Amino acid sequence: MTDYGHDLRFGTVLMTPGNLPALAEVAEVAGLDLVSVPDHPYRPEFTEAWTTLSVIAARTQRVRVFPNVANLPLRPPAMLARAVASLAALSGGRVDLALGAGAYWDAIAAHDGPRRSPAEAVSALGEAIAVIRALWTPGGPVHLPGEHYRLDGTDPGPAPAGDPGIWVGALGPRMLRLTGALADGWLPSMTRIPLAGLPAANAVIDAAAEDAGRSPAAIRQLYNLSVPALGDPGDWPERLAELALRHGVSTFLLPADTPDPLRFFATEVAPAVRETVAAARSADPSSAPPAT
Repeated sequence: MTDYGHDLRFGTVLMTPGNLPALAEVAEVAGLDLVSVPDHPYRPEFTEAWTTLSVIAARTQRVRVFPNVANLPLRPPAMLARAVASLAALSGGRVDLALGAGAYWDAIAAHDGPRRSPAEAVSALGEAIAVIRALWTPGGPVHLPGEHYRLDGTDPGPAPAGDPGIWVGALGPRMLRLTGALADGWLPSMTRIPLAGLPAANAVIDAAAEDAGRSPAAIRQLYNLSVPALGDPGDWPERLAELALRHGVSTFLLPADTPDPLRFFATEVAPAVRETVAAARSADPSSAPPAT
């Protein structure tokens, strides 16, 4: 049993291009905690992610927003750092950053982005996290060497409000180890890492965290859900509670493109999951180490 003791959060991935700000307002009114949008800069049918998130943040008051996940090869990390800090300042600190090392390399290359090998993609992501954290840390001019990304005397700041998390969309062993060593959270998708794959992946992340002198509980586990994989909606509360108590998942993100699933997830599923998990933690407090 791996319950890291994190507070439970429920959110959405707004999947279909269109009136996403209106759907985000539905999510907020219904009671969800987070709203995310995919980042596919090479797909013209999608509105650009950071522009969309900025409008969503302006139309809402409480939900946190983030890209799911930011396409690093097409988004220089120094600019990502400034974009997150700026939107955090304008939204009252309601922004997080989820990062992906890259995929769809033909489309990225067609946009004049780099075509990276798996090893290069992992290395670039590690350097990007270092750049972002350096620019979020007050101090003097930053000098940071790197093969893919470097800083040469730029001033840091602004420090972002709201303590944004850096969450990594990781699949392979090298990316999982990087997540454990450097990231604040792990964001896989159920379509890519199903339930059966979570224990092995968690073990890699936990071991990497310990090797880096970190507590495994320092890494929040998020999960992009799959409606077909979840099965009967009546079973969702039980299944999500099991994900929390046995696999450490604490943030559940439902893909949606209409209002009704958002309302159902917020008003029916989330309260039931919270109640079940709270009861299990109360019955066996030693099973959930305190979150850090």
